[in-house]
Amino acid sequence: MKTILITGASSGYGLETARHFLAQGWTVIATMRTPRQDVLPASDRLRILPLDITDPFSIAAVIEQAGPIDVLVNNAGVGLFGTLENASLLKAREIFETNTFGTIAMCQAVIPQFRGRRAGVIVNVTSTVTMTGMPLSSIYTASKTAIQGLSESLALELAFFGVRVKLVEPGYGPSTRFSENSDVDFNEVVHEAYADFAAPVLQAFGAAELTTAPSDVAEAVWSAVHDNGERLHFPAGPDAVALAAAVGR
Repeated sequence: MKTILITGASSGYGLETARHFLAQGWTVIATMRTPRQDVLPASDRLRILPLDITDPFSIAAVIEQAGPIDVLVNNAGVGLFGTLENASLLKAREIFETNTFGTIAMCQAVIPQFRGRRAGVIVNVTSTVTMTGMPLSSIYTASKTAIQGLSESLALELAFFGVRVKLVEPGYGPSTRFSENSDVDFNEVVHEAYADFAAPVLQAFGAAELTTAPSDVAEAVWSAVHDNGERLHFPAGPDAVALAAAVGR
């Protein structure tokens, strides 16, 4: 029986991915900043553990409690909309601490056991913002694009040891808590000079015909985990698939 550890599993993509793998008979370690036992069906194959990926002591504790795992899914992340001109550097650093450095820290925490067993999969969940420029998301895009570059290089490093690295790239998910986990008021991070520019952008988001559901991401993670080839990119959701085709990815 294989074991998967998923970060950010309290809601959205992480929660649905945990449900999906649990339903397929896997042992699931669902990690959350604030553990909630009621979000997943009770099972002797489920463990819900507290984890703050920005805290090295929290990471070390989870790795010790989890024991050997077969798959790490770096899903935890923080969303941020807004214009770069008006962005706080403090908030930018917070976004990178979670989306970028938190992911790096989790990779470093599991690589020794994967390398030692010459087996394992790391799935980094990024976004379609890494495929093409998107307005009002410069800092978030930068934090996720860094993980794309990291994963491309890491995949080459770890392939020598039989360890696979994959990227799952969700599209626009209106049902998720993308920006709710950020304490920034959108009105405070869009400079008033950009109001006329921002209005139609927000309207377009609200009227999107193709969007990504949590189940799309769970299925993409499943596919990525079971892909034994060299494929790196797994767009998740019909909008992500369409964009990937448009940009030739």
